[in-house]
Amino acid sequence: MIGSLRGEVLERELDGIVLVEVAGVGYRVHITERTLAELEPGTETFLYVHHHVTETAESLFGFRAKDERITFQHLIKTNGVGPALAMAVLATHPPAALVDIIASNDVAALTLVSGVGKKTAERLLVELRDRLSLPMLDTPSDTSGSAVSEVREALTGLGYGTDEVRDVLRDLPSDAPSATLLRDALKSLGSKRA
Repeated sequence: MIGSLRGEVLERELDGIVLVEVAGVGYRVHITERTLAELEPGTETFLYVHHHVTETAESLFGFRAKDERITFQHLIKTNGVGPALAMAVLATHPPAALVDIIASNDVAALTLVSGVGKKTAERLLVELRDRLSLPMLDTPSDTSGSAVSEVREALTGLGYGTDEVRDVLRDLPSDAPSATLLRDALKSLGSKRA
């Protein structure tokens, strides 16, 4: 099984796949949009890899940090969560933010993930509560999950609708401080209403 790759980024595709050449062999690796933006063709990279094997295919999923790979592996062990949905979760919420979301039982934050409705979010909260804990992660928790909650509450209090708030927060980085998130959310909402 492949656990990591170190090599040159040959190309990246808009559908979240990067081609990494290691010792003359090119590996197609699925990555999140956030990671895709960080990997420039012609540069050296190191990725932690989950080698996913099914009856019909083998796929590689790459992560810049070990805690992302661990979180991905916990997500795909959850009933009804496949690799595509796990990558969507990680693209929306970094591991530390996800831990905070689970700890604060924040259903609304999970529904920001494309493909996750309220029922799926509630089930994920229950199933992930025991799996995702701070000791398993390499990086300390931050308050980004609660920052998203604070901004959501502030925007709702200002009269913005649930759908507007969800859409604008989906487009913003969930690991930013609440003041930055609120400023960027208000700017985005203002331009959409203008």
